[in-house]
Amino acid sequence: MKRSRTYAIASLAAVGSLALSACSDNTASDSGSGSSDGGSGSSIDCGSGDLVASGSSAQAKAIDKWQADFSGVCPDVTVQYDPSGSGAGIKDFIAGKNDMAGSDSALKEEEQPEADARCESGKAIHLPMVISPIAVVYNVEGVDDLTLNAEVLAGIFGGTITTWNDPAITALNPDATLPSTTITTVFRSKDSGTTDNFTKYLDAAGNGKWTFGTGKAWTAPGGQGAPDSAGIAAAVQGTDGSISYVDGPDAKANDLSTAKLDSGSGGVEISDDSVGKAVAAAKQEGEGNDIKLSIDYALKEEGAYPAVLVTYEITCEKGLDAEKVKTVKSFLQYAATDGQDSLSDLGYSALPDELKSKVESSIEAIS
Repeated sequence: MKRSRTYAIASLAAVGSLALSACSDNTASDSGSGSSDGGSGSSIDCGSGDLVASGSSAQAKAIDKWQADFSGVCPDVTVQYDPSGSGAGIKDFIAGKNDMAGSDSALKEEEQPEADARCESGKAIHLPMVISPIAVVYNVEGVDDLTLNAEVLAGIFGGTITTWNDPAITALNPDATLPSTTITTVFRSKDSGTTDNFTKYLDAAGNGKWTFGTGKAWTAPGGQGAPDSAGIAAAVQGTDGSISYVDGPDAKANDLSTAKLDSGSGGVEISDDSVGKAVAAAKQEGEGNDIKLSIDYALKEEGAYPAVLVTYEITCEKGLDAEKVKTVKSFLQYAATDGQDSLSDLGYSALPDELKSKVESSIEAIS
């Protein structure tokens, strides 16, 4: 199957388990203090013991990479990450089962006080750490270049556009030969932050064509459900006429054809530049060290790719167990500095400099 944009497959070692065992000797410092120079001139004061986290599967490939590299910086920390989904990660955090939750959406209004209560002496804060485009992936025989917009996607996933040669699709692709193949939509059957952000894009940019609301649960009728990104990739690869949505790294790793998005100035493909424009246009919400971003999914800026998701690491600003504070901070400091350098190769986008600086300051405040 041909692709609409060229992806270089990232060379990742197969990871059967998301737990890395730490070495017995702390090599981060000759003095044995566990202090290491991090990116951007920051100093990482290494903790020790287990860091338990769970949540977003969208950031799983980033966590895999960070785990492997971080073990060489802070070898006395064992990072255990369960990519169980954003909703599950938040539930684990509120219940005190993890030290940090990864979520592709900010805490809901009713979840914030529950998360704050788990922190006891402080509040739960959001730290944007991983930026991923939401790739609209498809498998249509003979079609290797496809442009869609939010209004047409709302019709496709809402069931009002049912064949690939529908006039609304051909209008966006005048040079393509589109077949009469029936469209098969594939959606996440489990609660998903990717679903939440994709439906927010359809709702904001779809000119009223999307009538099924937003949220982690898919509510539109019809289609074929898949529990996770791997299931979606398999379904799309195995079904001619299919279309779905996954985070950029999964589209890249599975060599899936990816549509360009047209927000009014022609089709825009996924790139660091196009995703960066969308993130730079986001407004910051939250107060103090709580960094929540409001993405403008209806962004019309030329060259911007507005269907993006931001994965937050949610943890306590204050109130973690004393022995956990240094452990959590050291990993987050690494992720926000040197860890950002590897993201583009995996299909993510690094934090813009201004946002990155704010995140580093918030991590420093954790106590």
